[in-house]
Amino acid sequence: MSSECSNTKAEPVRIPRTIWALGFVSLFMDLSSELVHSLLPVFLVTTLGASALAVGVIEGIAESTAMLVKIFSGAISDFIGRRKGLLLLGYGLAALTKPLFPLAYSVEVVFTARFLDRIGKGIRGAPRDALIADVSPPEIRGACFGLRQSMDTVGAVLGPALAIVLMLWLADIQLVLWFAVIPAAVAVVLIVTGVKEPTHLPSEHKFRSPIHWRVLHDFSSGYWWVVMTGGVFTLARFSEAFLVLRAQQTGLSTTWTPLVMVVMALFYTLSAYPAGWLSDRISRTKLLCLGMGLLVMADLVLAQSGSVITMMLGVVLWGLHMGFSQGILASLVADKAPTELKGTAFGIFNLVSGICMLIASVLAGWLWQSIGSDSTFLTGALLAATALFLLLFKKQ
Repeated sequence: MSSECSNTKAEPVRIPRTIWALGFVSLFMDLSSELVHSLLPVFLVTTLGASALAVGVIEGIAESTAMLVKIFSGAISDFIGRRKGLLLLGYGLAALTKPLFPLAYSVEVVFTARFLDRIGKGIRGAPRDALIADVSPPEIRGACFGLRQSMDTVGAVLGPALAIVLMLWLADIQLVLWFAVIPAAVAVVLIVTGVKEPTHLPSEHKFRSPIHWRVLHDFSSGYWWVVMTGGVFTLARFSEAFLVLRAQQTGLSTTWTPLVMVVMALFYTLSAYPAGWLSDRISRTKLLCLGMGLLVMADLVLAQSGSVITMMLGVVLWGLHMGFSQGILASLVADKAPTELKGTAFGIFNLVSGICMLIASVLAGWLWQSIGSDSTFLTGALLAATALFLLLFKKQ
């Protein structure tokens, strides 16, 4: 009898194994991607002769494409009631694009590789976030999103760090880029062997376009507030490729420019899980305000940086702002979305964010090329301050 009583004793809620599996998938794929991305801006500018505006256009189109594709993949995952197949398709496509980077002989080939790679990211993004929302106990949802994000950024630390080691050893960007193929393949294997999902029945109603007006009416005003906030915030946050270019501008050699991504990702990693944990206990909105404030400070420091030390301080602040915003925004979407439309909810959120990311990166490249690098970061600070003001005004 006593054993039965002990069995019924409440146990602490634990993070499901599927969340851990998705975390390791993200870790290996981000290791692969960030190894490439930490060298790609310099490779484009120094080896292929691209301009800062071209880098902004490539990054803006690539990242916004990922976000735009998410709206369809999320809706499809809601319709079929399954997420894993889309995860495998998205991660598999990204893995297949990795050999294109070391084979690139022109800006157009790099653009094609980035475009296809980000389509893969778009296919997997919303179903992955929806799967996390599906299996996460509501009382630790912020921690689950924060853990996945932290493991993702562990890969983002290891990727550029590996790039530095390989550049010191090989001193050949294109040869180093070949090493990105291995962890990408590991990520695909982990999806097949480690990711489980709950059983869902396909939707009983006919398939509807994710942007159909009837679908939009299914979402609450609270959800649309999150979408608007995320969009304005993304408008203020251009591609990290400009952090790499800033590092080169302040005197770091090609071999050491990936250090920027190491530092940024390290502080992102260190802050993402604690921010998610805190968001289960205090207002997510307050933490998001902190994230926006950190972005303002990061841009101001980067705009005035005349040395490697001050530039790295700005990069640290940039990493912290990511930790205090990305997972929290995802948790807010999960909180406000209807249960049966979580994939679509993340898709719509990323549609708006994708449009803003395209505008932000192209604007950043144009400002860098036509006025100067300082203007890029000062404009980012102004937009981030505007986003912070709007958030405070809305909630107070």
